[in-house]
Order: sequence, then structure tokens, then C-alpha cells
Amino acid sequence: MAEPLLPSDYPSFLSSLKERVQRAQLQAVLSVNRELILLYWHIGNAIWKRQQEQTWGAKVIEQLSRDLHAAFPYMKGFSPRNLQYMRTFAEAYPDEQFTQQAVAQIPWGHHTVLLDKVTDPEQRMWYNQQTLEHAWSRNVLAHQIETDLYGRKGKAITNFSSTLPALHSDLAQDALKDPYVFDFITTSEEETKERDLQSALIAHIRRFLLELGVGFTFVGSNYHVQVGENDFYIDLLFYHIRLRCYVIIELKTGEFKAEYAGKMNLYLAAVNRQIKEPGDNPSIGIILCRSRDKATAEYALSDVQKPIGVASYTTGLPEMLRDKLPDVRELEETLEEIRTEADKRY
Repeated sequence: MAEPLLPSDYPSFLSSLKERVQRAQLQAVLSVNRELILLYWHIGNAIWKRQQEQTWGAKVIEQLSRDLHAAFPYMKGFSPRNLQYMRTFAEAYPDEQFTQQAVAQIPWGHHTVLLDKVTDPEQRMWYNQQTLEHAWSRNVLAHQIETDLYGRKGKAITNFSSTLPALHSDLAQDALKDPYVFDFITTSEEETKERDLQSALIAHIRRFLLELGVGFTFVGSNYHVQVGENDFYIDLLFYHIRLRCYVIIELKTGEFKAEYAGKMNLYLAAVNRQIKEPGDNPSIGIILCRSRDKATAEYALSDVQKPIGVASYTTGLPEMLRDKLPDVRELEETLEEIRTEADKRY
């Protein structure tokens, strides 16, 4: 029998229903996670208060763990270790209303990482907000903390304040770091040439994009531009979705030299004239060097009319951290992690 003819608007109707179902699923998962975080906060807060009032020790926590397991055998998460985390969590966020509004939106596993690795309340809240905004998995969060993203973000030397409009300048400055950590490149400084460094970054483009940060889209390497009768090849060309501009990255395996700014200025002029679309913002250049002298970089950029940043980079990672390197695919797994934790406990 022939298939019945469907209305012409059926595909769009089906698509709208799918979107509604997906939104409902997301809200349900986030709601379950929120309730779980608040439950843990209440348990931790009760333990914390009694520890202050009655000097509860480890044996009481162990007994509490056994009794909760006996009362709720279908729920996981009542181990002595996790109860201690709940207590520390409540102490770190003593305001229940604040916890409910600002903290209860990321999974419990992320909070244990924050409690283990970040002691400063301001930094902990910053990583909490970044996790929520960028959907970091637990391993990615741990990696960002271990490489001190909080301390590196926005620290590149730039002339953005004098070459870009105020709001755009602030956003562009915040998009850069110093130093960049290329921990997936293990060769030593003596072994690495600029072409080798470029090849290594392209070979690990996913991790490279993770380190660059949210918004960078890879356009090409050795990107050809012609100026007059001369051919030039840009090391790496990106487009930044949030900044709405092209970003040129030039790689240098030694210390920053003042003449690098002149060459970047030429590249920016070429990209702006030959590639940039009318709706794009002015292109930005980043010169990545093994090291840079702050005064030399500031002098070199002071009279340049195009926006350029200078930052350093490091390669390799201490042996103790190498087994913790994240896979960028984990950026897409945060919701699944929330679902898994919720399924275990409810």
C-alpha cells in the first residue's frame, strides 16, 4: 500500500517537536542534578554543624555512611569519602540560596575536583562559571585547573586598547592567554623547529583548539596570500566566532624579536584586504614565541596600528600529570555524565 501523502509542513512540524522534547529532557536532567547537589549540601551542612558543636570524628562519619546505605540501598554516594566531600562542600558554600542559584548547575563530580584542586573561593567560582558556560567535562575542568587557566587568561601583551574599540578590545584581550600550554608536544626546545611545531599543533588540532579556547575555528595552515609580486604563507589562520574576526597565529621557537611585529602587520593588512568580509571586525594577530621580554614586546607594539598580541608557550607536561590529559570529545559528554550520576542515585 502506498505511503500516505504528508503535509508540506510536516518536516518543520516534526523538527519543532523534536526540539521541544530535547529541551524537556535537558531541563529534566538539570533539575535532577540540581536536586542532588542541594541534597548533598543539606547533608554536608548538617554534618558540618555537628562537627562544630559536638566534635564529630571519623568514626561517626563511618557509622553514618553505613546507616544511610542501609536505609537507602538503591542510592550510591554515601561513602565516608563522599560524606566528607559534602561537609567540605557546605563549608565552601555556606549560603544555601547562593548554592541553589549559582553552584547547583554543574555535576557533583565537578565539585569534587574544584574542592580538591582550588582553595581560593574567587577562583573556584570562576572555574564553576566557566564549566557551566563551556560545558567542560570533569577531566577538562581538572586539566584547566592544573594548567592554571585562571592565572593565564587575558595575560598576553597586546596593543588592543589602542587599536580596537573598547568593548571589542576587552573581549579580544580575554580571548588570549600567556603562556599557552602545549602539553601534547613532548620534544625539547632544541629539537623543535618552527615547521615541526606547526606540524605538531595541526596533528593535535583538537587539543590545540581546546587550549586556544572557545570560539576559534581553524581555517588553514601555511595560508597563502600574495602582496604585489611576493608570496607569503601565514603559519595558522583561524576565525573567531565570538569576536567575528580572523585571527592570524605566527609561531616562533625562540625569543620574541621586534621585527616580528612588522611582518604580522603586513599579514593583517593582507587578510583585511583580501579575505575579510564587510561584516567582519578587524583581524587580530598573535605571535607565539618560546619566550618574550615584556618591555621589548610592549615597545614593538606601541606604534603599530593593527591589533597584535604577543604570548609565550610551553611544551610538555610533568610526568605525574600526563595520564590526566583530556580528550576534547569529552566537551560533548557533560550531559551524559549528569545523566549517569543521576541514574546511579535515583
